[in-house]
Amino acid sequence: MPCCFQARPTRRKPVLTMRPDTTRTTPPVRAEFERAPGALGDVGAITRERSRWQRLTDRPAIRRGFILLALAILWQVYASRLHNPLLFPSFTSAMVAWWRALVFGPLLLRAWNSVSTLLIGYGIGIVLALALTTTAVLSRIGEDFLSTLTAMFSPLPAIALLPLALIWFGLGKASIIFVLVHAVLWAVAVNVLAGFVSVSDTLRMAGRNCGLRGWRYVMRILVPAASPAILAGLKVGWMFAWRTEIAAELVFGATSGSGGIGWYIFENQNDLQTAAVFGGLLTVIVIGLLVEGLVFRTIELQTVRKWGMQR
Repeated sequence: MPCCFQARPTRRKPVLTMRPDTTRTTPPVRAEFERAPGALGDVGAITRERSRWQRLTDRPAIRRGFILLALAILWQVYASRLHNPLLFPSFTSAMVAWWRALVFGPLLLRAWNSVSTLLIGYGIGIVLALALTTTAVLSRIGEDFLSTLTAMFSPLPAIALLPLALIWFGLGKASIIFVLVHAVLWAVAVNVLAGFVSVSDTLRMAGRNCGLRGWRYVMRILVPAASPAILAGLKVGWMFAWRTEIAAELVFGATSGSGGIGWYIFENQNDLQTAAVFGGLLTVIVIGLLVEGLVFRTIELQTVRKWGMQR
């Protein structure tokens, strides 16, 4: 029986063939060349030409020395024009009085009394600040507690606590230490907490994944990551403590029976020894420069600068 359905012939699709494009042109080949370096004598000449002045100006100590020299010259010129040693002595007379007080006078002992008292209050303030910031990072209650205390006591000047310090601890070293702790604690705590908060979430999760908790998490993750802020807080705390130390000694400054630099300045002010007063102020400035240039600068170079966290 014949089939009623017949197969239709299929149409074949044309096959597209890729023909080579004869219109394309090959890019031109650039001729190679060789450039010889300059003679070593020219490089050495440039180095010798730059090393006479730029090697000196590249050192921060030399630049700061030039600034101090310029200030000393301005001081001497102004004092010579004013010509009133009682009101404003010259730089040379202040240096002579300062040297005599250091060698033959009590200024060296007074400076040691101030620095030793400062170190005690500064150390206690740093320990308390680290304890409070660590508690604030690890718990919400600690964070609220630190935020409340910081808002309350940070705007309060440390010198305003002198009357209470006199009532509670009497006239002596304990009163000054109490005031120094207040000056250091809140300045360091604010900067350290700001550094802990700014640590990235990646480092935080890495520490959690490694099983770090509590103090180990803070010391191994947060402290290295927040090193620039911590160092800044230590500097600010030092400046606040040093100013508070001198101001407290000016008010009731007898510590350990001999007093500090502030009390030395107050005594010479009563005797109208203006050159000796400037000598005491120079001692305060020199100690501040030494701490900034030797202590904090060395810590900065060995930590945050070396790790590439600060330029």
